[in-house]
Amino acid sequence: MSKYDPLSGHLRRQREDELELTFAEIERILGAMLPKGAARQQWWANTTDPHTSHVQRKSWRGAGYDAFLIAGKERVRFKRVR
Repeated sequence: MSKYDPLSGHLRRQREDELELTFAEIERILGAMLPKGAARQQWWANTTDPHTSHVQRKSWRGAGYDAFLIAGKERVRFKRVR
C-alpha cells in the first residue's frame, strides 16, 4: 500500500474531467503532509514510464488523470486522460 493510495481513490470517485485541489486538501485526503518537493513542477510531472519509482505519479496516473502544478498557488489541477 502506498502513502498516495487515498489520493488515487479520491480521484477514481470523481465524475469531473478536470478538478483542482489545494495542497491542504490533498494533505487532508492523504492524512499526511506533502513533501517539500511537491512545490516543484517536476514532482507533479506526468510520465507513462511503467518503471518510474515515483509512487505519487502512479497514484493519479492509475486513477486516469494527469496532474499540473499551478505555480505559486499550492494548487494542483487534475485532468482526466482520454
